[in-house]
Amino acid sequence: MADLEKLVEQLGALSVLEAADLVKKLEEKWGVSAAAPVAMAAVAGGAQAAAAEAVEEKTEFDVVIKETGPKKIEVIKVIRQLISLSLTEAKALAETAGGKVLTAVGKEAAMDAKKKLEEAGAVIEVA
Repeated sequence: MADLEKLVEQLGALSVLEAADLVKKLEEKWGVSAAAPVAMAAVAGGAQAAAAEAVEEKTEFDVVIKETGPKKIEVIKVIRQLISLSLTEAKALAETAGGKVLTAVGKEAAMDAKKKLEEAGAVIEVA
């Protein structure tokens, strides 16, 4: 028989991504859905909250300019590569703190845009 206290402690230490992966594996193995209350009761208490967070994980992100940085021209070029804007529109967006470069995009696209803009010298937030 498994040491339940040790299992609860280990499950409580899982990150959200690890808990989501655990949920998927348990769903596949047991042929159930994590959305069902019975399946959630089978998971130890500490992992239950983590699994619930994993199910509600954000899927759409906004890429927001916090600061253009010293290389404004490079940032403008990257903005124009990412979205179809005129030079004037891209310049205005680059100069607007809190301006959204991309709205409601997937995590991979948001992180890629953030990386490109940061390489150009901008300070970016993904929200």
